[in-house]
Amino acid sequence: MATAVCGTLVGLALYASGLCAVSGATFLYHDYCVIGAGPAGLQAAYFLQRAARDYIVFERSHAPGSFFALYPRHRKLISINKQYTGKSNSEFNLRHDWNSLLSHDRRLLFRRYSRDFFPNADAMVRYLEDFASLLKLQVQYNTAIIHVTLEKNEQAWNGHYFILTDQDRKTYKCSCLLVAAGTWVPNVVNFPGSEYVEGYETVSTNPEDFAGQTVLILGRGNSAFETAENILGVTNFIHMVSRSRVRLSWATHYVGDLRAINNGLLDTYQLKSLDGLLEGDLEDLAIVKDKKGKLHITLRFYLENRNVSAGIDSITLPQDELDNFATRAPYDRVIRCLGWKFDFSIYNRSLRMMPGKGNIKKYPQIKPSYESRGTRGLFVLGTASHSVDFRKSAGGFIHGFRYTTRAVHRLLENRHHGVPWPSTVYPITQLTNSIIKRVNEASGLYQMFSVLADIILLRENATAFEYLEEYPTGILAELEMQTGRKACSGLFVIIMEYGRNFSGADKDVFYYNRAVGEAQHAWQSNFLHPVIYYYKRLPTEHEMRLRPPDWPLPRPDAIHHIVEDFLTDWTAPNAHILPLRRFLENCLSTDLRNFFAESCFLFAFTHQKLPPSCQQGYMRMQGLVGSQELRHHAVQAGLLQNYTHTDFLGDRPPDSHDGSQEQLMRDHGIPVRPLQHLVNAKDEL
Repeated sequence: MATAVCGTLVGLALYASGLCAVSGATFLYHDYCVIGAGPAGLQAAYFLQRAARDYIVFERSHAPGSFFALYPRHRKLISINKQYTGKSNSEFNLRHDWNSLLSHDRRLLFRRYSRDFFPNADAMVRYLEDFASLLKLQVQYNTAIIHVTLEKNEQAWNGHYFILTDQDRKTYKCSCLLVAAGTWVPNVVNFPGSEYVEGYETVSTNPEDFAGQTVLILGRGNSAFETAENILGVTNFIHMVSRSRVRLSWATHYVGDLRAINNGLLDTYQLKSLDGLLEGDLEDLAIVKDKKGKLHITLRFYLENRNVSAGIDSITLPQDELDNFATRAPYDRVIRCLGWKFDFSIYNRSLRMMPGKGNIKKYPQIKPSYESRGTRGLFVLGTASHSVDFRKSAGGFIHGFRYTTRAVHRLLENRHHGVPWPSTVYPITQLTNSIIKRVNEASGLYQMFSVLADIILLRENATAFEYLEEYPTGILAELEMQTGRKACSGLFVIIMEYGRNFSGADKDVFYYNRAVGEAQHAWQSNFLHPVIYYYKRLPTEHEMRLRPPDWPLPRPDAIHHIVEDFLTDWTAPNAHILPLRRFLENCLSTDLRNFFAESCFLFAFTHQKLPPSCQQGYMRMQGLVGSQELRHHAVQAGLLQNYTHTDFLGDRPPDSHDGSQEQLMRDHGIPVRPLQHLVNAKDEL
């Protein structure tokens, strides 16, 4: 690593990794610093390495994926690992592979590491180790970043550098900081007696340790039910208490809610086999321990102005006033399973890394671009970025944030390196096919529904379009600045959506006639389906802020729902493709069908404006196949002399076959020159 005198480097925003001394401090410099070598950190490293950028990943453990080395405690992941889909399309198969990261290496598909539908977490640890080693990612292990601050510099990329300090007091300097450290700090609720509570992160996983015991679990998520599932068969009974009702993922369509693999306690509760669920604010509770070591649940206000240490006999319990109080039976153990939160402690106040509000307070505040609201150039990736789509999409999970991480990388490539967002230009005649192909194959659209969208930018006169994949909908108004692409002639936005009123903890998602099958009722579709928004111009920031509640985008000039499909296969000619094409044609005021040359020839005499396929093919001199019928039309129009068959044959007898009629049509093809006046006359077209 080259050594340089900082006096010659101060003010440079980009230079090779090196040592720089400022005021006695020595910094190791990189353009990009990534905190955390979990799935999101490794995914970011992959894209940076493929783009040949200067980066380093800091990992506090000796290996990547340290979170998965510990959690889930009972080792079964709830991310599905579908081995077979009946399709060979790799992009489609990623829709049902929730564990693989994105890469060019076919060896790094998770199905090669486990055949279990719900795999063991140890397989994830092995997978992440191979992902880092096989791709030769630049990860610095055993490096815990303990402090991050800013150094102002007007010539830096973002007006400042990020200064990172590790546990050995080594310092690092970078122009852009990518935080992929996840959420790993346990959520703890403090109340009187909370010192008697065991944490999910330390409680025994051996069911025999709970034999014949009565257990209270604080929490209502997958970690709580996972813990209950492990000891369900050996305990006297299990009670669960949380401030909110249980949310089932198949009702909310949010993969972070309770999954069926863990919900055995719901059976024993509803079938009255002693176990049960309760709702209550945990901060109102108190736990009192009696002389036998039993734990009694009471309410905080009963303990006000009382000496808890005086013993349980001097404390009023709820059952003293209400003899059928639900939790009147004493418990042997109380277990806290309240999930995790982001570690804000290492960030200096200068970075203004603030927690969110309400139900997203466990995440840092970030913009829809995944950039910190407080500091330019600081991006949050992975689970910690879930505030953008919490309880709405899959951005907190591998199968979601592998795509949002790629989106962030594309934003950075445009901002710092002048590399526009990847796009492909097609003739307008390919518009319908391009949309149908993407909605049937794309995994990013499918997993990050309502959050990532495909953008179609129309070229002038709608003769062609530019296709951009998986752009964040929340920053649609900033599209030109963020992508380096122009949206001057209107645009289509393609996203996937569930029905507006179909998802929710209190919704009956199994009601009769829940699915829509007719194209004319597609707007009432409930299950995940494609939706196409058409805008004559790019929406503004103001319009984005005023969009209707629960709408991912502002009201468009036109909107089209492709009717939901039981097989999620939107290729039916009449139900899916035809309505889509007609919608696109109405928006563009043109005909998107492809025509043979003969039809184009006829349209030239009967239409003021030729279909795009005729303009881009036949009218550009790309040929006209001769036929007797077409020759007849040309003769009637006066564009071709009425030669008789004998004129071509001369004195040869009629039965001579030296030259067939088809050969004659090729040898004496219809000249295109007489049609030139139609090409040049705009009023006619």
